[in-house]
Formats: sequence, structure tokens, C-alpha cells
Amino acid sequence: MLRYHMQGYSGYGIQYSPYFDNRLAVVSGSNFGLVGNGKLFILDIDARGRINEANSFITQDCLFDVAWNEMHENQVLVAQGDGTLRLFDTKLKQYPIAIFSEHQKEVFSCNWNLVTKQDFVSSSWDGTVKLWSPQRKESLMTLVPSPMDTSQTIIPNSNVPMSNQKSHADVAKNKNCIYQAQFSPHDPHLVMCCSGNSYVTLFDLRQPASQANQRSILAHSGLEALTCDFNKYRPHSVATGGVDNVIRIWDLRMIGSATMPLNSPAAVCVNEIAGVHELAVRKVSWSPHHSNILLSTSYDMTCCVWQDLAFDGKMPTGRTNSVDQRRGCRYRFTQHTEFVYSADWCLWGQPGHIASTAWDGNVFIWNAFR
Repeated sequence: MLRYHMQGYSGYGIQYSPYFDNRLAVVSGSNFGLVGNGKLFILDIDARGRINEANSFITQDCLFDVAWNEMHENQVLVAQGDGTLRLFDTKLKQYPIAIFSEHQKEVFSCNWNLVTKQDFVSSSWDGTVKLWSPQRKESLMTLVPSPMDTSQTIIPNSNVPMSNQKSHADVAKNKNCIYQAQFSPHDPHLVMCCSGNSYVTLFDLRQPASQANQRSILAHSGLEALTCDFNKYRPHSVATGGVDNVIRIWDLRMIGSATMPLNSPAAVCVNEIAGVHELAVRKVSWSPHHSNILLSTSYDMTCCVWQDLAFDGKMPTGRTNSVDQRRGCRYRFTQHTEFVYSADWCLWGQPGHIASTAWDGNVFIWNAFR
């Protein structure tokens, strides 16, 4: 296990470089991201296993997410609390090389298109998802999830805060905030996002932005859906996590059409991992090496690696994780001492290496399969 401490900053997002096996980008905020500056860290792992700061950039507001430019090995995109996205060149100092500013509130996620590698997507607390090209300052498209029927929610009037911080007490009341948006790794025209209204929405970018180009899943029974991810090997499988402390796995082939009645089930949950995290699930991420392994981080200060028991790597098994005494948990990482906001799988070398960051200001690199 390797460790690096970001003195004075709390970690919010982390991603391995898609070009170098020893490079990481980490975004953070001072004072737990509630007030003050943000900082982008570029970290390198040397031959002796030490993590060193190769470069860093201080920003005027907290940074919530990070994505490497899939077309340029030295460019990193960050999502900032002032409603902007900023593109930095790691070979330069101090200033971004591009600023994208259309969002009206905090930008909470950013994600680069892994297929075309020519555009990226962002989501914000202003309730919109925007599609961008690094070649222009204006967005290419703005996507807004349609208002959803909440009469089916188990807890329709719930207001569970995203943390115990006073400044976050009212965030749960903003059901329009979109916590994460990302491209499908299989289809460059498919974007998924998850919102505070508990819905996960999929957009078809080949159609004009309207209610007709989207399908939605009521994912977490009225409680906020905080995270979502596409399976890297099964195009039809996605995982979601939320404030109900549950991870759910969905089959996109079961999503209903736009012409179905509102009281019809939008999709079927094919597996559920419940009762394993004590607090909200903040991040889920499918393994880049295995079709039935996924990673989760939580406000309970742990990271967990799970096996999807409904799929054996080749075909469905007909089982769910509820039949296993450990709920399919294969590894639990407990070294963090604050909310774990983000973690990422290493694409390189032996499968199982994971980097995680949390509000404790630590970056840990650990192996889930040892």
C-alpha cells in the first residue's frame, strides 16, 4: 500500500492517466470543499514506490471531479465549484489553457468520451448535462432530464442530506442536481446521468434534446442517486449507488419506451447489494479487467470490491448477492478516516490496483486481489 497526503486539502476525485502507468490526477478542496481554494495534484509513482507531486494548480474554488483528455497525454479537465470546467496542461504552470463556463451552479462531474475521444460531458447542480468539444467555448448540447413522476417512490418526501455538514443540509432539497454524468464506453452517442430525484437517465445524442431522446430508471426509491457506471464488458449492464446505502445493477434491455404509461415499471433491477455500507454509496466503478467485479466508495469511510454473483463472467447465473453471506464482498479497504469520495482502477499491470481519495486528504494505492 502506498500513501500520499495532500496537506490542507480534502480529496474529491481521482483518475489514473490513460497514457502512463505511474501517473495520477487528484482534485481537492480546502476546508472540506465547503469554502476556499481547490487544488489539482499531478502525482507520479517512482521506481521505489514513492508518490511524488509532479505538478499542481491552485484554483479559486473547490474542484469536484477530474478527467484526462483522451486525445492529449498532458491535458487534464476539472469540474469546479464556480460553475466552470477548466482544462490544464500538466507541462505548464498556474493557469488553465481553456475555460468552459455555461453552468449556473457547481459542476459536480466531468467525463471524456472513450470512443470518439473528441468530446466530453459535464453535470451540475443546476440540473443540466452539457456536451462539449475542447475546440470551442460554447457547449454543443444541453440535456435536461424530464420531470419524473415521484408517486411511485417509497419515501416520496424524504430529504436526506449528502453529509452531516451544515452547509449541505439543504442540498437534498434540490432534487434537480445531477451528481454524475458519463459516456458509455461502448456507444459514443449514449450518455447516462444520476440525479437528486432518484432517477438515472439515459440520453441518445443522435436525437435533438427533448423528452423523446431519454429513458429513465427510478433507481433508489426516492432517495438521491449519487453515482452510476457502465459495465466495461456488458453494454447493457449499469450499476448505481445512492443515499439508501444500496448498490443496484440494472439491465438496459429492460427499460420501457417513452410511450409506456407512467405507472409502468421503467426497468428491472437484476441484482442488489444491500446492507453492506453503513452510509451513502458515493462512487461505483466497474473493473476494466473483469466483467463481474465492481468497486464502491462510501461516506462510511470504506472502499469495497464486489463480485456480481448474477453473472459468472460468461452468462447469467440466476443468483443475486443476497445469497452470499458476505453479499459478494471480496475486499474491504478501511484505511481512510473520512468520507471516501472517489476511487479508480489502474488500467496497467496486474489487475486489482486501485487508487482512492477522501476528505482526510489522503491518497492511497492498494491491491484488492492480494
